[in-house]
Amino acid sequence: MPGKRKHIIGVCCGTVLAVCLVAAYIAGAAARKPLVCTGLSIEVTDSLSNRFVTASDVRRYLDKEYSGYMGMPLCSIDLAEIERIVDGKSAVNKSQAYTTRDGRLHVDVTQREPVVRFQKGAYGFYADSRGFLFPLQSTYASHVQIIDGNIPLRIGDGFKGTPETEAEKLWLSQMIAMVNFMEESKVWKDKIVQITVGQDGSLTLVPRSGSEHFLFGSPTGIAEKFAKMELYYKGIAQGTENGQYKVVDLRFADQIVCRRK
Repeated sequence: MPGKRKHIIGVCCGTVLAVCLVAAYIAGAAARKPLVCTGLSIEVTDSLSNRFVTASDVRRYLDKEYSGYMGMPLCSIDLAEIERIVDGKSAVNKSQAYTTRDGRLHVDVTQREPVVRFQKGAYGFYADSRGFLFPLQSTYASHVQIIDGNIPLRIGDGFKGTPETEAEKLWLSQMIAMVNFMEESKVWKDKIVQITVGQDGSLTLVPRSGSEHFLFGSPTGIAEKFAKMELYYKGIAQGTENGQYKVVDLRFADQIVCRRK
């Protein structure tokens, strides 16, 4: 009897061990099976400031240029290629692609932030703070200062990148500095509604109210010229009949030249 009992115990232990081994094998096989992509999560992290790019746009880019990622083993997804595709869109500043163990592919996107819009004939383009130019977007228009007229940048419709010549880069940096000066000012941010570049490169500023046009000249001596504009409004304009002057010339050192209508 004791021997039979020992036999039964031995059989039970062997069965339990076999079950454990089978379970361990199944678990190991499951662990060895590669995780596949079961979903796509997209976040446009600065969507409150600009709306050039949406999550739907990014999904469409990938479906068109990297189709088949759904169901693909996570280890086979080319994250660098995904970032290259998304970063290649003109309004995208930077993207980051990564995967997580729940089987999802994630793409985080930041957009370019324009500081000025140039209108050159029939087409226009934006520039960001670093001087990167990119086309206007059909889905969204950013509310930034517009500069039109004889824009001295030799770029065509759809261009994205930086100007080729040092002269163009210098002019662009000066214009960005001027717009930033206006943006940071409590006085000029909303007062100037139009900046036009003449054939000779001279700038003309048009205020929101009043009939004056301000001849600014080149985009240099910015602070001094805006200081003279302020003197005009506080001194000359207040002592004359409204609308008496048509042109206020700021181009000469230590002078404000006013021309009547």
